[in-house]
Amino acid sequence: MQDHLLHQARLPQWLLPATWPRQGAHPALADIHITQGRIARIEPSQPTPTGDAVRHLHGAPVLPGLVDAHTHLDKTFTLPRMGAVRPGLLGAIEAMMADRAQWTPADVHARAAKALQWAYEAGVTRLRTHCDWWEPEAEPVAWQVLRELAEEWRGRIAIERVTLVPLSLHADAATADALARRVAASGAGAVMGGFVHSHHWDPQALAHLLDAAARHDLDLDLHVDEELHPGAQGLAAIARHLKASGYAGRAVCGHTCALAAKPEAEALAVLDAVAQAPITLVTLPLTNLLLQDAVTGRSPRQRGLTLVKEARARGIPLLVASDNVQDPFCPVGSYDPLESLAAGVLAAQLDQPFDRWTDALCRADWLTRTPGRLPLQPGDAADLLIFTAADAWGFPSRSQPRTVLRAGRPITEGVLS
Repeated sequence: MQDHLLHQARLPQWLLPATWPRQGAHPALADIHITQGRIARIEPSQPTPTGDAVRHLHGAPVLPGLVDAHTHLDKTFTLPRMGAVRPGLLGAIEAMMADRAQWTPADVHARAAKALQWAYEAGVTRLRTHCDWWEPEAEPVAWQVLRELAEEWRGRIAIERVTLVPLSLHADAATADALARRVAASGAGAVMGGFVHSHHWDPQALAHLLDAAARHDLDLDLHVDEELHPGAQGLAAIARHLKASGYAGRAVCGHTCALAAKPEAEALAVLDAVAQAPITLVTLPLTNLLLQDAVTGRSPRQRGLTLVKEARARGIPLLVASDNVQDPFCPVGSYDPLESLAAGVLAAQLDQPFDRWTDALCRADWLTRTPGRLPLQPGDAADLLIFTAADAWGFPSRSQPRTVLRAGRPITEGVLS
């Protein structure tokens, strides 16, 4: 299958040029030409292609390789060895802190490798993982393990590591700078991170964190306002600081659930500021729907999601990711970002998810300093997902049966005929 044609693929509207022909209200089907494992060209489907190398898809939805922009490989699959966990974010943190005593390099490696295998089988080509970092001078056991895994998985999944450091550790400017220097020296794929929450809000510490990242030319990836407290100030402060400082990197802000609890005018004003800063938002439907407004014996009253439609309307890059998988923060999950999108479609009432929202699973450029390049351009590796049992109208229903191509070849032989 080195040189072949995928005939009648249904590609999402966001991936196609404005001049692409339509069939009624929907984009015309596409022919994807693959040469030596790379995209040669994509064109409107021809009615009668010929040749032994034609693979007939009959309108099956097709996506580029997936991006899982926010995960926690150090924590994953720890839930089976835990007892009861107190509901909510802070209870999950308590349980995780107790479990950390059992973490060894071998333990973290085994659990994280299992997660990466699941992600690979789902079609993930790029994955970003946060790593708990609780002491300013002691490198956590998982940090080096994740770096080793990035090397082991090179060519299959591009892995980035983010320091998940409590904001309080940045209260001292020298400590914040030392942390940033250590991250910068730890090799490719390292990103500066932190946990910004009203429980320990400190605007000066936040400024130290942001400025230290800028001095060491680091991108940022922050847990921000993971709560339903209307007074949370993290996202607004980050947007204000990055714009004023002229920050040259890319900042990713995950969760930002508190936007949904703020008065409408205030929340929209925060998003207006975010749109003027180099910020990408990441929403985590599975974990946040489970953790937010969680009280024993009481049904939740609020949804734990950020304002995804309002962010999209302002042109803010927005990604959907898996977050925690089978740990005290989230007992479910599978490292298939489509599972999170499916939850988001229902919880956020997203219309036309295949055409309008699957970019939130595929835009790796939204994690970079120069966003704007669509995937599946000529010369790109033919890393594709073909949803053989689904259609674009009900998507992402029936998206589990899928053929994953890497460099044009199925990762399981015999799946695509």
